[in-house]
Amino acid sequence: MWRMESAHDESSALASQWLEEFEAAARRPLKTRFRYSFIHTFKPVLDDQPYRAFDTMEDYRRWCEANLPDWLGYGRV
Repeated sequence: MWRMESAHDESSALASQWLEEFEAAARRPLKTRFRYSFIHTFKPVLDDQPYRAFDTMEDYRRWCEANLPDWLGYGRV
């Protein structure tokens, strides 16, 4: 019985902590919330150049298949 109460207390404490953090974040100015909401992740090959231009969507798709790792999700389904 003690273990169940202990687990319940821990989950209740965690929920309470999440609520406190959410309320603190909600009080921050919008500009600050935006700054903290986006996490930049380096994407190999994609981030190597500021931009790329293709004549057709087919050219773009072929370039993605030939150059980008599968885990980025730019391959055809």
